[in-house]
Amino acid sequence: MKINNLLVCLVFAGTATLNIGSALAGPADYIYTPMVEPGEKELDFKYGSAKQQDGSHTTVSSLGLGYGVNASWFTELYLKSEREAGDGLTLAEWENKFQLTEAGQYPIDLGLVVEIEAPLNNGHEPWEFKIGPLFQRDFGKMQVNGNLLFERKFASNDADETYVTEMSYQWQVKYRLKSEFEFGTQGFGEVGEWNHWEKAGAQNHRLGPAVFGKMALANKQAIKYNAAYLFGISDAAPNNTFRMQLEYEF
Repeated sequence: MKINNLLVCLVFAGTATLNIGSALAGPADYIYTPMVEPGEKELDFKYGSAKQQDGSHTTVSSLGLGYGVNASWFTELYLKSEREAGDGLTLAEWENKFQLTEAGQYPIDLGLVVEIEAPLNNGHEPWEFKIGPLFQRDFGKMQVNGNLLFERKFASNDADETYVTEMSYQWQVKYRLKSEFEFGTQGFGEVGEWNHWEKAGAQNHRLGPAVFGKMALANKQAIKYNAAYLFGISDAAPNNTFRMQLEYEF
């Protein structure tokens, strides 16, 4: 599978924006994987709740509709709700995932995610752009994922606001016990500005156990799930985070 000109342009466009946002991962964020299934349609529900160190809670939920356009492109639209300390924000999100190599073609499978998020009920909130490479390697029944993501906010109406592009990461180790139940570990983190990391105490790192599964239904339909309970392992991280994802494939 060749990387077409569109993907090359997206990579350069993403790296060209690395000068301007404060962007932190939300509690409902999930591990991106590079594989795409052509023709697949899905309804996707995500939920996450994080208990902050001051005792407050941040909750995020989203509902999405996705489609595998071809063997290398999956696109999905989300309606997303964020709530923190009584304040609420509604957003629209457009996620595009590109599979850049055939499964098993190279030692590491490679993909790319490109995502844009826009506020719907608050004109003062900035938009957000995200781009990053996705990596996957299989070792027998073991699947290992690692992603680097670059996020930047832009176009706020606040003239005093300045933005820098921040770097975050995701990783996952999963053991495929059986299709209906798999288990492993997930980790998420933000290190600050991509070329000028925060001090260790100001970085946000979380990890914890995770479960996964896929239950086949009639007519090639399926229900997929995954969930994790994450512990904060740095001073700036939430004390704990629960995140889950439920998908209906048809």
